[in-house]
Amino acid sequence: MDGKILIAYVTSGVYLILGLVALALELWAFADCLRHRPTLFVAASKRTKTFWLALTGVALAIGALTLLTGGSGLGLFGIAAVTASCVYLADVRPALREAGSGGNRNVGPYGPW
Repeated sequence: MDGKILIAYVTSGVYLILGLVALALELWAFADCLRHRPTLFVAASKRTKTFWLALTGVALAIGALTLLTGGSGLGLFGIAAVTASCVYLADVRPALREAGSGGNRNVGPYGPW
């Protein structure tokens, strides 16, 4: 096997794995957004549940379509979709969990337990 062909196979394999990881992140963000009550988004001072469902849903659709059409999911739209999902998971999800736990419930003198 020629060295250039081997490098092409390895590169396309790496891109496929990165695309699958991106799709998993997008699916996780969308599924997590589905399970929270709309009132928690207001209590956490985040945008509405409808906004986040639309954003993560579009991100999931972009990720799925790019993989189904043979792309790697790492183009301009793919990166925007992963970014939107990561913002939800890193910023909104912890705020929703905090708002859902009632704030300072289960906090002892040395922190949460």
